[in-house]
Amino acid sequence: MISTSKAIILRCIDYQNSSKIITAFSQTHGKISLIAKGVKKPKSKLAGVIEVGNILEVTYYYKASRNIQTLSDASIIYQSLNFRKDFEKASILYSSLELLAQLVHENEENDMTFAFAHNFIKWLGESQKTQASIFAYVQLRLAQIAGIGLIDESTNSDETVYLNISSGTIAGEPDSELAYKLTQKQALFLRMGLTPEIQTFLILI
Repeated sequence: MISTSKAIILRCIDYQNSSKIITAFSQTHGKISLIAKGVKKPKSKLAGVIEVGNILEVTYYYKASRNIQTLSDASIIYQSLNFRKDFEKASILYSSLELLAQLVHENEENDMTFAFAHNFIKWLGESQKTQASIFAYVQLRLAQIAGIGLIDESTNSDETVYLNISSGTIAGEPDSELAYKLTQKQALFLRMGLTPEIQTFLILI
């Protein structure tokens, strides 16, 4: 079956003399492995296209029983040279992609996670303001999308707040020995990290 899908390149390794094995997060089939045959040849139409962090439209021959699918064609939807020039942006990007690779499953469609990753990569590539703490936002949002995020049970911003590890909550009272008292700035950081709007989170950094 020939399938066409948006995909984010998570990992890429050389295979034999001229090919590459790609791990991609596709909108249609979740995490998939693709072989790009001959892509390392200078005259390949895919030269420069298959790069980690690129968002592509890919066409591939898909068979559920096969571990590695064959890539037929690919075109760039989004690519930012800023990731090559800005070490901090690159560090956040690669850490986020590695987290995605661990979080998403093979052959499992996940529209919410894909939409977040797609929008975040584009935002990161074009943003003027970047700090390492943005990766904490990525971790909080992906956990929330996956259904294992923190639950904010605190009632007002002025109260003493605890991070309750056992229950996964932010609350005004500790619920076990695995509870940590937060400063106001720490509590605000976590609350803002739970918002879908990254611009709201950026006010803190």
